[in-house]
Amino acid sequence: MKPRPEPVDPERLHELAHAVIREAKFPMLATVDPGGQPRVRPVSPVRVDADFTVFVANLAVYRKTREIAANPRVELAYLSPGHDQLRITGTATVESDPGTIAGIWEKNPLLRQYLGSPDNPQFVLYRIDPLQVRFMREWALDYHEVPRS
Repeated sequence: MKPRPEPVDPERLHELAHAVIREAKFPMLATVDPGGQPRVRPVSPVRVDADFTVFVANLAVYRKTREIAANPRVELAYLSPGHDQLRITGTATVESDPGTIAGIWEKNPLLRQYLGSPDNPQFVLYRIDPLQVRFMREWALDYHEVPRS
């Protein structure tokens, strides 16, 4: 018997999408290496805005730093414990706004503990600007476009 997922109210898509972000916590980030091979790994976003802009802290020595520099197109895939999915397709850029960096730094004790200072040359803060946000209820096999505002 085929699963019958709960119907999705289009008026609640924004709310449902943010619920997946809260529940999933550690999305998978997909990049592409220089040879064209997709690379996927869990990340821990340090901030997610209402419009689905996602900020991810990184170390300059990590392979994904070179991959994003060569090809900034990325995708984040969230899976909630209830099997709802959220995919955020976007472009990653290094965040340079001092106010944004300071605000994120102050709210994240792990960054301070491990890196000591936002001026640490190993600290890279990526801003992932969403181009497309899609939500899928459990195993419905049907994505819904999520409005970003």
